[in-house]
Amino acid sequence: MTDRVVPKKSLGQHWLRDEDALGAMLQAADVAHDDTVLEIGPGLGTLTKHLLQRAAQVIAVEFDATLATNLQSNLHLEDGPINDKLTVVQQDILSFDLTSVPAPYKVVANIPYYLTSNLIRVLSESSNPPEIAVLLMQKEVAERVCAEPGNMSILSVTAQYFWEVSLDRVVPADLFEPAPKVDSQILVMHYRQKPLFDSVDTKQFFRLVKAGFGQKRKTLENSLSGGLHMSKEEARSLLEKANVSPQTRAQALSLADWHSIYKSTS
Repeated sequence: MTDRVVPKKSLGQHWLRDEDALGAMLQAADVAHDDTVLEIGPGLGTLTKHLLQRAAQVIAVEFDATLATNLQSNLHLEDGPINDKLTVVQQDILSFDLTSVPAPYKVVANIPYYLTSNLIRVLSESSNPPEIAVLLMQKEVAERVCAEPGNMSILSVTAQYFWEVSLDRVVPADLFEPAPKVDSQILVMHYRQKPLFDSVDTKQFFRLVKAGFGQKRKTLENSLSGGLHMSKEEARSLLEKANVSPQTRAQALSLADWHSIYKSTS
């Protein structure tokens, strides 16, 4: 452990040292000896060390230049040099070229709150997505990703469109250093090998979703009218054709409902 390194609040850095929690992340990802793992934000390398002991190759992408430079010196493996198994990249994961990672691969990461939505979007939209992503994040956000109709958001629709999502272990705040204000939870996302719906133009599908959530306090009739630049009458007709009440709000819809609205536009 490098005590000289002070966690940066601006980057949402909280070090997780608990061995059981770290092990739970590896177990959730089912990391095996022949796996390539992409770790995001390795920090001081506590999770990285576990990954190197089990995976064939670890690519660690760290935004913080100091942490990226010191990562290898923080790691000590009993079974040989780490240089053969570890690649450290000092870069923002949102601009990292995921196509450079050999497929298939897995993502395992302890991520800050501010990164969650954009990271899930980037992983989802990549032409080379991971087969599984195990992300430790704020508990409330993990629950939002796995939300059911009634509490849906663009984040949950996006995640569930591309992935099969589930909640794993809760990690209490006091297991981190420094302790965040809220507990965290392990989110497990398995990339859908078969699309959730056949013959969907994903760009157009999410154009509808974004329009629907654009004014989420309003009814779908109003939000779709404004977001899609159509009259309320046209929006009402579209929704009725999809068997969705025009007075419903976006957070109440299931992915199947959104698919029905999408089909009604064609």
